[in-house]
Amino acid sequence: MELGYNFLHCFFYLFYRSLFAAKAVNKENVPNKGGVIIAANHLSNWDPMLISCFIKRPIGYMAKQELFDVPLLGSALRTFHSFPVRRGTVDRTAIRTAINKLVSGECMGVFPEGHRSKTGELQQAATGVALIAAKAAVPVIPTAVINTNKIFGSGSFFPKVCVAYGKPIYYTSASTNRAELQKFTDMIMHEIQNLINSCKT
Repeated sequence: MELGYNFLHCFFYLFYRSLFAAKAVNKENVPNKGGVIIAANHLSNWDPMLISCFIKRPIGYMAKQELFDVPLLGSALRTFHSFPVRRGTVDRTAIRTAINKLVSGECMGVFPEGHRSKTGELQQAATGVALIAAKAAVPVIPTAVINTNKIFGSGSFFPKVCVAYGKPIYYTSASTNRAELQKFTDMIMHEIQNLINSCKT
C-alpha cells in the first residue's frame, strides 16, 4: 500500500481498537486479490474507515459528491481510493469508473442504501450495486457495521463498534433487467441484516 493510505490505515486501526474496542468478524471472507465489492449498511461517515482498517488490501469507495467538499473527510476519501457519485440520478460516469476498477482487480466499497440511516435500521437499497456486480462479474461481500452512528454521540461517547464481513455472493442471472437486479439487491440486504443480527446477539 502507498504511504498515505498505509498511514491512515494504521491510524484508524489504532483509533477504533483503542477508543471503541472495535472488532472484525470473518474478515477472511474478503479475498486478498481480484475485483470484489464490499456492500455495507450505512450509519455514519465513520463507516468507510472502520470497514477498511481491518482489511490489508486497499478499498476504494463510491461516495456521494458532497463528501468530497468536506476538507479533511474529502482528503481522506481520496487517499482511500474513493471517487464521487451524484445522488438522485443515474451517474453513468461513476458506474463506468466502478466497473473499470473492479475489472482491473481492485476492491471497492459501496453503500447500497445511498445515504446514512437515521434510525439505524436498513433502508431501501438501490440496484446500482447489483448492476455493477453483474457487469464487472465480481463477487459481493455483504458487510455490516454496528454502532458507528453512536461514536462521540450523546449518552454513548465511546460505544463498542463492530464490522462483520459475510461470505461472497455472485450475480448468476443471465439477465440484468430490473426484476433480477432487485432480486440480487434484496439478497445482499438480507445477508447484511443477518450479519447485523449476529453481531448484536
